[in-house]
Order: sequence, then structure tokens, then C-alpha cells
Amino acid sequence: QVQLVESGGGLVQAGGSLRLSCVASGRTFSNYAVGWFRQAPGKERELVAAITWSGGSTDYADSVKGRFTISRDSAKNTVYLQMNSLKPEDTAVYYCAARWGFISGYHLQYNYWGQGTQVTVSS
Repeated sequence: QVQLVESGGGLVQAGGSLRLSCVASGRTFSNYAVGWFRQAPGKERELVAAITWSGGSTDYADSVKGRFTISRDSAKNTVYLQMNSLKPEDTAVYYCAARWGFISGYHLQYNYWGQGTQVTVSS
């Protein structure tokens, strides 16, 4: 049974930082891609950043490039999303998701999802 458990969300002022963590369990993820998605009220779920478990490839939404960094620690089976220079428009529920194979920007191509963690950025 694959499980993805996110943590690290919270309330932060604009310009601040947060680090989200996604702990994966239940299988070997060596051939998987892991993505961080977010969904704000009334908006579609969008890819924020993704990484292949090998760490060889990453992808970022244009809106977060230069501010967010995705990384993984294979020994801890954990993927991180370091978020710096946060803006009020980054406010959303952030989800960790995994799929076999390469990175995809389409959320329906991800098979496994965490429960989500709320990130709120105040102005």
C-alpha cells in the first residue's frame, strides 16, 4: 500500500519561507516521479514542481522558478519543497503525488496522492 504523507504547511507572512516534506512508503520508488501540486479555492490543481526519484530531472512552474526548490533524500524516502520569497498568491493546499515513469504536468497522470497540507501566505 503506497502512502504519501505531507507536512510542513502553515501560516507565513509574504517574503517568508516554508519547507514541505513528503514521506513515501509502501514500495520502491526508484522508477517514479514525484510532484508537488497545489490547489487554491476555485482554481484547478496545478503542478508546482516535480522530480524524478533518481534526481536526474526536475521541472518547475514558471510562477515559482527561482523561489522554490524541489529535492529528495532517498535514504529517508522523502521529497522536499523549499519555498522562499512566498507571495499571497502561493496560498493553496499543497499535495504530494507520485507516478511511475517520467515527470508529467498533468495531475490525472499521478496515481498516488497525499492528503494535502495548507499553506497560507499573508500580505
